[in-house]
Amino acid sequence: MSTIWGERVIRDYAGRVCTVTGAASGIGQALSFALARQGARLALADVDADGLTETAEQARLLGAGRVYADVVDVAQRAAVQDWADATAERFDAVNLVINNAGVALTASVDEMEWADFEWIMGVNFWGVVHGTKAFLPYLRRADRDAGAHLVNISSSFGLFGMPLRSAYSATKYAVRGFTESLRNELRREGSEIGVTTAFPGGIRTAIVRNSRTPEGADRDDVVAVHESLSKTSAEHAARVILTSVRKGRTRVCIGADAKMMDLGTRFLGSAFEPVVHASIERARAKVARQAAKSPAEVSP
Repeated sequence: MSTIWGERVIRDYAGRVCTVTGAASGIGQALSFALARQGARLALADVDADGLTETAEQARLLGAGRVYADVVDVAQRAAVQDWADATAERFDAVNLVINNAGVALTASVDEMEWADFEWIMGVNFWGVVHGTKAFLPYLRRADRDAGAHLVNISSSFGLFGMPLRSAYSATKYAVRGFTESLRNELRREGSEIGVTTAFPGGIRTAIVRNSRTPEGADRDDVVAVHESLSKTSAEHAARVILTSVRKGRTRVCIGADAKMMDLGTRFLGSAFEPVVHASIERARAKVARQAAKSPAEVSP
């Protein structure tokens, strides 16, 4: 184990107690499987009971030391605290906490309902805060040689405010600010807990397919554009996140689009906006061309 910025870096996941929210699908499931292959002990959570059960069963087959799967709504503070306490009691330790659970909302500011805004803030932002606050005391108690690390998942939309994603971007900017502030607090106090903020770009998951949209919106078009722009697999995202933990990185962009967002906003500022808009329009045009083809013209 090496130390970066005075932190205890986790080099080996074998035997480490790792928690993952949103574990029933997408990046959370890919993280669970990757950790299982390395012999980690897992505490998994999601609101999707069936998907969570499937993840846990597969994780056991892949070699996880022990696996506990709990149906937890991360928007509920008491439920997350109960899960954290139960996890610490079951394993007598917590080494890695990954606050990954997230949902999506595609709507303009005018179109979105207050209830939808509150829903996405509850999961995407408060879910991260609840998980961080509940597990932080247990990360502080982690054995020095085993290491302790927190990963909070933001988004490339936490680097750039996308049109029709104001609520989603708000949650991801909030995760970014919250996590960066926490990391600096821990550094100032001399804590050895590592903290990473992850910024995935377009990942091939079902998050947009399961998103909320305003009444009358063309959900199929929203999904098609997202899938056209999403080039990175959940498995690749999981590998990047776990490698970042091992290397003690504090900030990681996942996918070429996320890296472009990061560099574009840093160096071009508002001049980067037309670049993003053009990319979206190209994706829309591509989707429209594909939709216009007859079934016989569409490649299998």
